[in-house]
Amino acid sequence: MAQNLIVGVIVALAAVYAVWRWMPAGWRRSAATKLAAGSHRAGLVDAQRADALAASLAKSSGCGACDSCGSCGSAKTGQAAPDAPAGAPR
Repeated sequence: MAQNLIVGVIVALAAVYAVWRWMPAGWRRSAATKLAAGSHRAGLVDAQRADALAASLAKSSGCGACDSCGSCGSAKTGQAAPDAPAGAPR
C-alpha cells in the first residue's frame, strides 16, 4: 500500500513538472507571479524572496524558449538570421 502511495506521488509530481515545463510562456509567467504572491500572503516568504521566486519560476529553459533565447536574430543588427523563415519570432 505504501509503495502505491509513493508511486502515485512521484507520478503526480512528474505530471505537474511536465505541465509547467510545456505551458505557454505567458501562462507560466502569470502563474509564477500568482504563486509567489500567494506564498507571500501566506507568510511563507518575504516580499524580496517572493519576487525572486516569481522570476525563477517564470524562466524558460532549453529548447522551446523562443520568447527569450534570441537565437533567431543577429546580436549586432537584430535582423532575422539567414536560415530563419520570414516572420520568425526574434
